[in-house]
Amino acid sequence: MALSKKPTTGMKDILPQEMKIRDYVISVIQETYAQFGFTHIETPCVENIENLNCKAGGENEKLIFKIMKRGEKFNLETAKEENDLADSGLRYDLTVPLVRFYSNNVASLPNPFKALQIGPVWRADRPQRGRYRQFYQCDIDILGEASNLAEIELITATTTTLGKLGFKNFEIRINERRILKAMAAYAGFEADRYDEVFIILDKMDKIGMDGVREDLINHGFEEASADKYLALFSGLEEHKNDGLKYIADTIGDYLDADVKDNLSEIITSVEAAKAAAFEVVFDPTLVRGMSYYTGTIFEIAIPEFGGSCGGGGRYDEMVGKFTGQSVPACGFSIGFERIVLLLLEKGIVGDRLSEIMKEAADERAKGKQVLVSRMNKNKKFQKEQLETWGYHEFRDFYKEALKNG
Repeated sequence: MALSKKPTTGMKDILPQEMKIRDYVISVIQETYAQFGFTHIETPCVENIENLNCKAGGENEKLIFKIMKRGEKFNLETAKEENDLADSGLRYDLTVPLVRFYSNNVASLPNPFKALQIGPVWRADRPQRGRYRQFYQCDIDILGEASNLAEIELITATTTTLGKLGFKNFEIRINERRILKAMAAYAGFEADRYDEVFIILDKMDKIGMDGVREDLINHGFEEASADKYLALFSGLEEHKNDGLKYIADTIGDYLDADVKDNLSEIITSVEAAKAAAFEVVFDPTLVRGMSYYTGTIFEIAIPEFGGSCGGGGRYDEMVGKFTGQSVPACGFSIGFERIVLLLLEKGIVGDRLSEIMKEAADERAKGKQVLVSRMNKNKKFQKEQLETWGYHEFRDFYKEALKNG
């Protein structure tokens, strides 16, 4: 019988053309994050199963590729559950390995510690567009910084990187876990069921307001609480420009003023320091699935993808699981595979990609507006369109065109 020539389900071969894109993206990431003071580290792909199952990874803990015990340690007769047969597994993200790394090496690290990790992770997930069972993650984290300077630095560094890769008009959606809890308390939900409420709220973009209400009631929550909760989100439509103030004013003493002021300062500071074309948008429906988040949470929304292209947040209690001592921590992960996918779909390919993108960055640094896109077959029509949009200089490369004005 012939051996299978196809990759395992959910994994893929990477051809040279895509590899050039991946190498380029990694080079931009490493160069940009280094300018912000992040230090490149590496952790093993395999972690102890207890670490991976520490109830910090949310639904991802159900997707672990487990590694069976070897030799005398493997005993089917004495095993009572699945984990009795496994002592390690492939990492499903880079955060748990980073926290273990920090806990093990803290005496040799600066404070605060700014880490950059790029590497493969594995999840036994259902494959779909931009999602594989083996994929690369790119994380930056700051450990030891309790103030919101960590969030501001992480968001600024990440958005600067996306801008250098040619992305614009994207959003950084931002929320606060303490705001989520305060809104739930205001609505009258029981504190020990908040996570259930948030899991349902996280479906808002898929099932809508009515769907969330029905789901809450089906899970046994009071109609009065569901209606009071959803009224908060309905009111946001009239307060798009001051949503954070509206929520804080409406729920009153359920939310500490410091929480609102802290988030407002992050948004204002990032907007003032931004080096790319994007908006920071307060979104009280943003939940993030990882249970380890304790404060600020954020996601990248790129219009071309129609979904999240990365995210992160503050996880101040996670280091304490390893050391017994709480250490402030915050991180941001770029959706590396989805960024590469979008660049490929844009037609950003060819031997001169790095050269093109470098020239675009140089021109932007001079104050020019630059668009990098694939040259269409009907060059005349494309040129006429671009001229109506204000672009007046055109430079042709291989299969790409750089136009600036």
